[in-house]
Amino acid sequence: MITVTPPAIEHILRKAVDGERLTPAEGVELLRSHDLTAIGAAADAVTRRLHPGPFRTYNIDRNINYSNVCAAVCDFCAFYRPVDHAEAYVLTREVLAQKMQETLDLGGDQILLQGGLHPKLPLEWYEDLLRWMKAEFPKINVHGFSPPEIYHFHKLSKLPLKTVLERLKGAGLGSLPGGGGEILVDRVRKLVTRGKVLTDGWLEVNQAWHELGGRSSCTMMFGHVETLEERIEHLDRLRQQQDQSGGFTAFICWTHQAPGHAPWFGRDAEEGRKGGVDMSKLPEAGAFEYLKTQAVARLYLDNIPNIQSSWVTQGEKVGQMALLFGANDMGSLMIEENVVAQAGTVFHLSLETIRRCISDAGYVPRQRNVFYEFVDHEPAVATATGSRPRPLPGLPVLSGGSCGTGSGSGGGCSTN
Repeated sequence: MITVTPPAIEHILRKAVDGERLTPAEGVELLRSHDLTAIGAAADAVTRRLHPGPFRTYNIDRNINYSNVCAAVCDFCAFYRPVDHAEAYVLTREVLAQKMQETLDLGGDQILLQGGLHPKLPLEWYEDLLRWMKAEFPKINVHGFSPPEIYHFHKLSKLPLKTVLERLKGAGLGSLPGGGGEILVDRVRKLVTRGKVLTDGWLEVNQAWHELGGRSSCTMMFGHVETLEERIEHLDRLRQQQDQSGGFTAFICWTHQAPGHAPWFGRDAEEGRKGGVDMSKLPEAGAFEYLKTQAVARLYLDNIPNIQSSWVTQGEKVGQMALLFGANDMGSLMIEENVVAQAGTVFHLSLETIRRCISDAGYVPRQRNVFYEFVDHEPAVATATGSRPRPLPGLPVLSGGSCGTGSGSGGGCSTN
């Protein structure tokens, strides 16, 4: 049976493909739709307009979690430990040096440096760490400290956010990851976290960083307690922030990965966290919802140049499919990943597999840095351009040559 895209959905998709801004109500309408093929084709058209060349990118970095100590409680996080827990750790510089050297040896140029909200480490500790890293490994970009961590440093030091960021940047911080975004709606954040920055604070960190000329990524973890309207509200807050400060370089979304059990300790474990959610009992969203939400994000976030696939949570095949649903980047080789793995989700791809995923999708794989600048030698593309994938079928709005191959900005900057 051949289905026809409803006229209302077709109108919204045509609007997005033509470069017009979608309203929140239109974003919700797309998320409510089950016309995955049409939504994906429209997102692919927008991606081709923004990135008309034959290349799709990836990068090589390592996720280093310098500590698992965290004063906050996140109902979805199986990685953290309280400060006095037997399994709590802070990595030594000897271990850090080994990890950073291995990253260089594997062709990487960046580390993703994140931890928890450690209640005892002062700002000076982080400054000393960054200075040491830049002195020992000057070629490695430190893509470090999520907005909740930065906000925690600000509260702990009692210094203005901008001062904290200026000091970290001066010590060697290169760019900010977009972690800890989850859903940028306070109802959701208060429900699934305790002691963690709320929406305005998360955005304020990025505002201050962008004012200093810094670049950061933004993220969304969805498919848990949020409504579809709140999913779009999250995207809308990011779009508004980008209109204002312009420093987001990429968007990455993934589905909630349920922990094996509620990650609570002490009284929370004994009595259940008051006001919290046992997210181990929530069903996980599947590939259909992931691809649809990423595609809608591509259509809605008209001012953020790059979308990353999340193969780390979705696996090789869905991660590859994401290149046809709005993503122009396969993300990182991810030499090391600890947080998602603690929840029981373990996907590992080799560099060869990531490059094959891109080439099998009809594109030429290119290695890039955190700012989406190519760092490899430009390959010959004659053999690859002939195999570019055709737009997905089933979207009447794309007939008549409007497949997103016209002129547009193919540049941008991004990060994990």
